[in-house]
Amino acid sequence: MRQSRSLHLLRKLAGYVLFALSAPIAKEYFVDIGFVDRFVRDCRSVFLAAARVLIVFLVLHASGGCNPVGKGDPSQRRYPLRVLCTTGMIADAVRAVGGPQVEVEQLLPPGVDPHLYRPSARDKWRINAADVVFFNGLRLEGRLEPLLVRRSRWMPVFAVTDVLRRDCPERLRPLDDNSGILDPHVWLELELWIRCVDFIAECLASVDPAHAASYRQRAQLYQAELRQLDEYARSRLRAIPEERRMLVTTHDAFGYFARRYGLSVATLQGLSTVDEIDLVTMNLLIEELVARRVPAVFVENSVSPRALEAVVAGCRARGHQLKIGGMLYADCLGLPGSPGETFLGAFRHNVDTIAEALR
Repeated sequence: MRQSRSLHLLRKLAGYVLFALSAPIAKEYFVDIGFVDRFVRDCRSVFLAAARVLIVFLVLHASGGCNPVGKGDPSQRRYPLRVLCTTGMIADAVRAVGGPQVEVEQLLPPGVDPHLYRPSARDKWRINAADVVFFNGLRLEGRLEPLLVRRSRWMPVFAVTDVLRRDCPERLRPLDDNSGILDPHVWLELELWIRCVDFIAECLASVDPAHAASYRQRAQLYQAELRQLDEYARSRLRAIPEERRMLVTTHDAFGYFARRYGLSVATLQGLSTVDEIDLVTMNLLIEELVARRVPAVFVENSVSPRALEAVVAGCRARGHQLKIGGMLYADCLGLPGSPGETFLGAFRHNVDTIAEALR
């Protein structure tokens, strides 16, 4: 065991040295630290070639050959596995499936908008230190996704939506502009999220075959909870009158949710909160809300409520007493102690808030 740990540390050290001596990768790790450029410029011509040869030799010697990424000898694996997840929804699913075999860390803090998130140098070290990484995979994480895709070339990094692209691409919502961009908010349609949970179990099993049966068993238990929640949502939302079945939020996060439960959707932004809000779209939305006498609109926990507050004011100026129906958990979960601390709690909160406000 001591020898295995030494070899593991040797590989890590070799990787760090190579990164420090290679300018493009060093910039990615250390971002704007000027000493990296100076260090590389002074040392690279003398040591780079020799260092690379030495490091390749050490890595190959330590690994004993070319094992697949994330594999290795299961008898020498350290537990719990360090699993890094980008969002709370993914982290919750991985905790449920991984059980005591995993230690889950969430990269994006609760309440942070993943569309706008900019990875820091510390985030990059956290990714590199993990045994396994899970992310969304449909551009939800914005600037973070290209970094994760690059990491997947040499470490076990998994996009949970890959299973949907593979098995049911027709179920993914595209934009209307033929850009090829797909709606990343798949956790809001529980049938799709159940498939992603299966995929998480298979990914963990591929990295840790010794506990594959446990991962699959816990995935089935979590899926049973998701199916019960889906039935609860169907029952509650079915009672909303037909003329009020319009879900209005700031950005287009609830398309899958609305499709599943027979609601229409209207938003001020597209699939990303990066999209601009224009006055033409706002005025058209106000006119529709007044015409249909929709009673409520909904703010989101990671998005400023100002735009929807302006919509409410516009409707009231035209004689329609529109209200803010409550706050929904869209792109991220809530703070500890809130109804949205867990994914199951956040989803149930959304269902109850919508059903109460639109009844």
